[in-house]
Amino acid sequence: MYQYPKNLYTDVRIETVSKTNIQFENGELKENKTVSEKGAMVRIYDGKRWYYSATTDLNSIQNEIDDLAEMAVPNLAILQDSVVDKLEINRGMDLRYQQDDVSLISNDKKMALVKSYLELISDYPEIRNSKIFYLDNHTVKHFVSGKGADITFDTQNCTIVVRYTIMANDFPQDGQANIYKIRFHELAGHQREVRDEIEKDLDYAKRAVPVKPGVYTCILSPLVAGVFAHESFGHKSEADFMIGDEEMRKEWVIGKKVGASLLNIIDSGQIEGSGYVPYDDEGCRAKKTYLIKDGVLSGRLHSAYTAALLNENPTANARAISFEYEPIVRMTTTYIDSGKQTKEELFGEVEDGIFIDDFKHGSGMSTFTIAPSRAYRICHGKIAEPLKIAVITGNVMKTLHEIDGVSDAVEIKSFGTGGCGKMEQYPLRVGFGGPYVRVNGINVQ
Repeated sequence: MYQYPKNLYTDVRIETVSKTNIQFENGELKENKTVSEKGAMVRIYDGKRWYYSATTDLNSIQNEIDDLAEMAVPNLAILQDSVVDKLEINRGMDLRYQQDDVSLISNDKKMALVKSYLELISDYPEIRNSKIFYLDNHTVKHFVSGKGADITFDTQNCTIVVRYTIMANDFPQDGQANIYKIRFHELAGHQREVRDEIEKDLDYAKRAVPVKPGVYTCILSPLVAGVFAHESFGHKSEADFMIGDEEMRKEWVIGKKVGASLLNIIDSGQIEGSGYVPYDDEGCRAKKTYLIKDGVLSGRLHSAYTAALLNENPTANARAISFEYEPIVRMTTTYIDSGKQTKEELFGEVEDGIFIDDFKHGSGMSTFTIAPSRAYRICHGKIAEPLKIAVITGNVMKTLHEIDGVSDAVEIKSFGTGGCGKMEQYPLRVGFGGPYVRVNGINVQ
């Protein structure tokens, strides 16, 4: 296909993308756009450094390869290089969404779908502002390398997002309903789910009372547990943070006890949803990676480069937001695994605590912070009145040891808007989730 330069490692990642963005604001159409694009990222490695080039002219790829090769230094032992040795040689085709390609759906059908959700906003006079989004994306990637890799695969998502601000008792409550699916026909008929979210937020706005600041036992919903896993531990597990930091490498040695024995945190690109990547952007096949297993640090997320430097195995976590960027170490779907208690048992053992149902945003590496969107008091094992809470916070490493209950069913959450940010690459689609998780010693304000 291409003439690869001798004594250098070369790979090419070609992406064909089609995406639609339809937006209504307060019932008025603001955007209706479909974009199709093709482009390629070309990489060459000589054993000392990487050379990159991005292009939208697919006919110029050979020229890009040749130009990069001129800058690189030939290396007779390039195939024995520790980084190149970690790069997999996968071959094959996995176009699982070709028959249901969302880009083949007419714009009229997409508009009709959005309007079917738009109609329900008028049923709630308390809604002061609203936005409805329809977003879809179908991407085909073709990856080839001088080692012999040759894979083609696709990913797809489509979503309806209803965002709104409710005003009740002079209390503004922002909320949203997110209907995420893989195939277009699956988006229809979820109006009841949207109404349920609106009515939860309406009830919350009418009845919520200020929390008494303090330290509480909290139960995190699967959504919030996933955000906690992603923000507080997932980023710590991205191995590029350790390169050149000897203190961090000593602190994060594999086999160290880092949490409660019932805690398991996993990252996997194999789960269909917003974090699904059957191969990463270096051609590595998706894997299930235990970051924490039974409370013990068991793994971290790698590209071929970081795996070689730390003498570990690649995990298929080299990802880029588009062909314009080089792959860096990123999460896919990060989640807390299930435990043995039922949800009812988990709540029933709490005399006075707080249930964090939904969130506005979260962040954290050493100290985590989550701003709840909806939270409720737990009284004698039952969910009681809604509470206004600004933030919950805690020390990450202490909090991992304070987890004392995990429910027996995992829920994986996917989102079509937003994404994870790292360096200049934002937003990257990821998934997260977990069971209901009970944790002690959380600071609530």
